[in-house]
Amino acid sequence: MAVAAALALSACGSDNGASTASTTPASSAGGSSASSTAAACPSGTLKAAGSTAQANAISQWTKDYQGQCTGVTVDYNANGSGAGVTSFIQKAADFAGSDYALSTTQAGQVTSAGRCGTGSAVDIPVVPGAIAVIFNVPGVTSLNLSAKVLAGIYNGTITTWNDAQIKADNPSATLPALKIQPFMRSDTSGTSYNFSAYLNALGGFSAANKQFPSKVAQGVKGSSAVAAKVKSTSGAIGYAEYSYATQDSLSYAEVSNASGAFVQLTQANAANFIAKAKVTQNGSDTKLAFDYTYAASDAYPATLVTYEIACGTGNDATQLPLIKGFLNYITSSAAQGELTSLGYVPLPSSIAAADATAIASLS
Repeated sequence: MAVAAALALSACGSDNGASTASTTPASSAGGSSASSTAAACPSGTLKAAGSTAQANAISQWTKDYQGQCTGVTVDYNANGSGAGVTSFIQKAADFAGSDYALSTTQAGQVTSAGRCGTGSAVDIPVVPGAIAVIFNVPGVTSLNLSAKVLAGIYNGTITTWNDAQIKADNPSATLPALKIQPFMRSDTSGTSYNFSAYLNALGGFSAANKQFPSKVAQGVKGSSAVAAKVKSTSGAIGYAEYSYATQDSLSYAEVSNASGAFVQLTQANAANFIAKAKVTQNGSDTKLAFDYTYAASDAYPATLVTYEIACGTGNDATQLPLIKGFLNYITSSAAQGELTSLGYVPLPSSIAAADATAIASLS
């Protein structure tokens, strides 16, 4: 599938001088090939931690990369975006995976801890994707759930599946008088940040937060745990990266856009929304922001992108070849070409090219 995507994320700063990225996917760009990666293999153990949203992609890429570079061990701890950034700052991880770019506070912590020597960390966007609103309602496999209704569920004002507001958007569905059991991430999570940002923008929910701002939802750690709880709990609803929905054969809803229309979750529709992201680049650092006002009928608005966060300068000399080797591989056309089958969206060629420049500059 030719996927149009220019990544997005509103976690950090403004979009001064922003531009929209090209819509050519990285799978057709001139990235590193598998053979060239293998020819330049380092050796040693690379430690990384963070985003569970990208875990399925990282797992596949680790398997592939270690198959080509047999002297390399990649140890990725999918412990959540917040924990991953903390591990990076504390030098327990060579780089972090995060579903939001470094905040001003986190960037300050990198500096004060001397994590990157006298330098700073950079954000490298790598894995775009969609957030699925997953549910388990007996006898129901298809639902329209607006941002307003989802906000009501997570605010605790909508408590049963046959609520009038849900019925109004699903007139042909047989909805049971079953208690809604909402689940959320208990850990500091970029998926939570992006999902709450969507609900805040279009549903009047609490402000975007890495700790999901719900007092009624049950918290569990990691996207895989959210998916497992939804699958095993009658009446459950939750949110997780699209690959977890497909991996666990879960039903997922169509959600509303800025015009109130419902949009089906497909990788193409997610890519269409992501393509309207604004891109801000400062040297080797790249940040992206979603435009929730964009309301095309084929643009799915609950999306995210994961970043790999690494030191721009001040990397350990022994680990630097490992960091650059693996990051070069996962942003290559070979690795990005696998994302569609894994439930994600490939990088556009313009962002892949920016990533390659950023990775080459790491020192």
